[in-house]
Amino acid sequence: MPSRAFLERRNALWRQLREMPPGTPKFEGALAELCALIGWNRAQVLSGLGLTRADVPEGEREP
Repeated sequence: MPSRAFLERRNALWRQLREMPPGTPKFEGALAELCALIGWNRAQVLSGLGLTRADVPEGEREP
């Protein structure tokens, strides 16, 4: 069973992605972090948000 900290971080990242404008550096950073955390690729996470790669061209990540 995943730890509470893992679940809280995962849920916080999904929430952030739903609230941010797609394609911004902060969105890309949260997207990359969520992908690494849950083991999904970019297209799978975008699909989970109801978006496609065409909707969100890959942008720059926030440093």
